[in-house]
Amino acid sequence: MTGPRDPAPAPDRPAPGRARPPAPGEPRDPLAPFAVPSRTLRALASTEPSADGTRLVRDIRRSKRLVLLRAILDAAPGGPAGEAADHWSLLEEAERKDPCAVRDVLHYPATGVWAEETLRRLHAPYGPAPDLDHLGSLAAAAALRAGIDFATTLRPRHGRLLLPTLGLLRPPHPGPVTLTAGSWDPDDPAALPLHALPGGGTSLDDLDPYRAPDGAHPAPVRPARRLTPKGHKRWDTQWSGALTLLERYDTQRAGETVQLLRSVVPLAGGSRSSGATLPAAAGSVLARTQPPPALAATLVHEVQHGKLAALADVLTLHTADRTPRHWAPWRTDPRPLDGLLHGAYAHLALAGYWQRAALYGARGAWAQHARIRAQVAAVLPVLREHPHLTPPGREFVEAMHGAERAMDDLPPPADQHATARRAVERERRSWCEAHPELDPFTRVRDTARGPDAPENRDAGQG
Repeated sequence: MTGPRDPAPAPDRPAPGRARPPAPGEPRDPLAPFAVPSRTLRALASTEPSADGTRLVRDIRRSKRLVLLRAILDAAPGGPAGEAADHWSLLEEAERKDPCAVRDVLHYPATGVWAEETLRRLHAPYGPAPDLDHLGSLAAAAALRAGIDFATTLRPRHGRLLLPTLGLLRPPHPGPVTLTAGSWDPDDPAALPLHALPGGGTSLDDLDPYRAPDGAHPAPVRPARRLTPKGHKRWDTQWSGALTLLERYDTQRAGETVQLLRSVVPLAGGSRSSGATLPAAAGSVLARTQPPPALAATLVHEVQHGKLAALADVLTLHTADRTPRHWAPWRTDPRPLDGLLHGAYAHLALAGYWQRAALYGARGAWAQHARIRAQVAAVLPVLREHPHLTPPGREFVEAMHGAERAMDDLPPPADQHATARRAVERERRSWCEAHPELDPFTRVRDTARGPDAPENRDAGQG
């Protein structure tokens, strides 16, 4: 099946006879529709990691980023003959020497936030000017990482010059700065290097001004300022502990986390949320400091949001609007269908993770599994019967339902699952009493009730 949905505003076509420099690494047609085979769709719906699913998510993210970058170049003042094209030439030169370094810079999560914001500003008649200087920072970072000889002049902002994936430079004097191949030394007092978390390719990003959309989210997901060395060490310990637990309980999810997460953005103190995922920053999560067991669960949860966001860029799963009208047992506020689907998907993965942790012998894991699975089971009937699901969306939700039912093969001891389901049903009734106008949206039609209806499944489990 296919889902030809443009992941970004379509760029204007170049005028005839006027060559447009392609984005480094750009395929022949990055707007070509992605084919999502049924097998891959159902594997993604189960939340279980798969090579095909991970590859698809990464390919979608790369293609979307290239579309955005191409659109920025086309819309920039001066077009292919302007300053932006000069930066592009430097990127191309760096790519010839080290394609991997250039791809990492262009596909870094914060670059996506900048790209979406810049494209909006380029097409807005009023408002702040687009930050096209950042394209020069991307080019300089790519050139430095590729190790080529170059010279480019950039303008620091607020006395700092960002080099994405590397860190910040604090020039000693105001005004433009000319960067060359020897301009970056992480041991130089003028440099603030990006902190690398233990184990390889994931960074703890507390530097990049585009690590989260500015003003797009309230205080619960506000990114922290630059951490102290003690703060970095604390994150190293928590990250290492979380990955150790993921490896122990669910090796495949540990691998998926490392493959799909390029950066973690620490949340500011006082944040009420334990984690968040921003679609513009694909490959990144925001998270607050927390003990390794909680951080491991947060990573599992947030990675699913990123997977589903990527899939939704190329496949229309539903046609519902954003009106919040559905009950979600993991929140107190009504949710739109998209929010309910995202929440159920992420919690389905958590239920599977805690089931594996329980089988390994983790303390309290069976209770976590039973509670979260009961929450997912309570909303799946509403999702399955929703009239605004598309055929791919219906197939996706049915595969989620199959994954939830498969958990019966390894049930928790005693009647923990039935007890949890009864507790969730009480919560639902209480919520409906507080939101009587939304009660119809928490139920399935009577004609849909049968062996899978919540009350019947409870009876069958004691």
